[in-house]
Amino acid sequence: MGKIKKGVFSEFTGKVGNLVGCTWKGIPYMRTRPANMTNPRTEKQQGQRSKFQVALNFLRTITPFLRIGYREFAERQTAFNAAMSYVMKNALADSEQGLEIDYNKVLVSHGSLTQASDTTVSTEGSKALFTWKDNSGQGNAMATDAAMLLVYNQEKALAVYDTSAAMRSDGNAELELPKDWKNDTLIAYLGFCSTNDKSVANSICQPITVA
Repeated sequence: MGKIKKGVFSEFTGKVGNLVGCTWKGIPYMRTRPANMTNPRTEKQQGQRSKFQVALNFLRTITPFLRIGYREFAERQTAFNAAMSYVMKNALADSEQGLEIDYNKVLVSHGSLTQASDTTVSTEGSKALFTWKDNSGQGNAMATDAAMLLVYNQEKALAVYDTSAAMRSDGNAELELPKDWKNDTLIAYLGFCSTNDKSVANSICQPITVA
């Protein structure tokens, strides 16, 4: 039973209905009791957990990249959580093998900066060669924007990346790949981040042409 010490509008301790009286560092406050979960494993909840796990398995391999790639959204939540929310809502698909990432719909960087244009990615030896058109001056694109390169290995569930490989005005950059990736299925992403503010461009998913 709860006890109200100094009148109905003052502090109380214990439980009154669904309210609990507590103190924190000497400051009295109230909180509500959580509702009872009669079925914590409903089909909807299980589906949400599956989405979360699939997204997590992919995103945790590129966490440092996401800290820059989603920094525009990192004020009221972490950049990682922003990326998790985006992938769960937009980049998951059902397949014969079950729920999986739709890599073409993934954004490894997401924001208001002008995207790359006329992009290509090819391999030469153990390098991925990225090219793009210098579209500095289009929208808010600037010549000094840093090119963000990422290549993801679907078989090994690993990624290599560089968040400042070149400038937008350079029009090309290289990314070193592990030598044992030669025959694996690779997905490439290219984005930009501003060096003047927190602006980031939506990444472009690009198939890799094997040389």
